[in-house]
Amino acid sequence: MARKRTVSVHPPTGRNEDENLHTPLDRNRIVQTALQLLNESGLKELSMRKIADKLQVKTASLYYHVKDKEQLMQLLLDQICETMAWPDSSLPWNKQLISWAEQFKHVLLSHRDAVELFNSGLGGGYERLTQMEKLYGLFVTAGFKDDQIPWIASIVKNYVLGFAAEEARIYAFAGGVQTTPEELGEQYSRFFRQLPEERFPHLIRLASHTTNTNWAEEFEFGLGVLINGFAAKLQDQS
Repeated sequence: MARKRTVSVHPPTGRNEDENLHTPLDRNRIVQTALQLLNESGLKELSMRKIADKLQVKTASLYYHVKDKEQLMQLLLDQICETMAWPDSSLPWNKQLISWAEQFKHVLLSHRDAVELFNSGLGGGYERLTQMEKLYGLFVTAGFKDDQIPWIASIVKNYVLGFAAEEARIYAFAGGVQTTPEELGEQYSRFFRQLPEERFPHLIRLASHTTNTNWAEEFEFGLGVLINGFAAKLQDQS
């Protein structure tokens, strides 16, 4: 008679080792996995198939929770926007705007290809729309004309997106050639200094300021120029 089995036929496993195998698939898991892959591989490499492979499910299973890749991009944008807290409403409108813009830039630089993701289509998710709604509300409270508010909001948004894209591009390029942004700046400075001085006097003279910029100071300067312009328009309406 065979002895009664007293030892498991399965090898020992860690407490949480196979937890994911039994975790039900839902929209949140799909979005979190997509965000992880975005940060690891970039937007161009992100696909429904790769998300499914990461989750160890068939691609068709994703479509029970996400309509298509376009909707997934909206959900990703919402996930990123959800991390942004709105500035203290007791602050003056210009201080709130500075705080919002700095936080938006930080969020963009915290995720790979986030700028490209934001520029990939119109924002239809509730979290992104909520940011737009609050930004509009800030300008309404400040006293700007209704027809100007979408323009002003767009100017600020595009400034932050453009600045973050340039900063991310420089850091990505520096990393790609195995050098620091400071070393890259020195390389560009040397390039400018080698130009013919009679043809490029200003590029040569301003090379150090062009290639060794302080990102925080430059961002604050540009934002200040915009805010001063907005304030002047507001004053004209008085």
